[in-house]
Amino acid sequence: MSDDVRSDDRPAPADRRRHLVRLALFMAFLAALFYLFTVTRAVDVEQVRAAVAATGPAAPLTYVVVSALLGALFVPGPILAAGSGVLFGPLLGTAVTLGATVGTAAVASLAGRRAGRDSARALLGPDRSDRLDALVDRGGLWAVVGQRFVPGVSDALASYGFGAFGVPLWQMVVGALIGSLPRAFVYTALGASVGEPSSPLLFTAIAVWCITAVVGVFAARSGYRRWRAHRTPPEPSV
Repeated sequence: MSDDVRSDDRPAPADRRRHLVRLALFMAFLAALFYLFTVTRAVDVEQVRAAVAATGPAAPLTYVVVSALLGALFVPGPILAAGSGVLFGPLLGTAVTLGATVGTAAVASLAGRRAGRDSARALLGPDRSDRLDALVDRGGLWAVVGQRFVPGVSDALASYGFGAFGVPLWQMVVGALIGSLPRAFVYTALGASVGEPSSPLLFTAIAVWCITAVVGVFAARSGYRRWRAHRTPPEPSV
């Protein structure tokens, strides 16, 4: 029998500690990024916006790339989206925001998969990992879509987690594209309507945000109930 793996396919204590340390370091790294770029606002989005505007006709594509990378570093997405609205207006700005959001999802999920996937599988064990993979195959895409509707959840942090638990890249990209569309419009429109408190665009954005938040809460509640029902064993028949 191998020194690293027990006969029941669980990792040996030393191997388990190694995987736990690896995941803990990854989580600490993400926490540091979150504090640096979300709490202390280490990046001045105004300066980023000015630098992007200076690129002229390439500004939309430049903002997609820069915003995608900054989003993966936990620079708040609403601020980046609002900057897109200021630079490009509500229509082109929404497309730019959506492209950046999908880019963030791809970058974060790939990083999460590379940093945490092997350790997560080792700690879960082969049986649980296989069940999780089957669950991802059935509902990973819609889990990504649903997460995007839930208010108050960091999209970047969720993308790192989805990657660590094995959600395929195509599900991340398609799910982010579908699920992020309402909020991409909302935050971009809010940026585009700055200085116009009576703008119909502003009221439309607020209405879409409210609807999206309500849908997200109900979706999260429904998903939690299904998860509980799946985990609760059936009562024995008399």
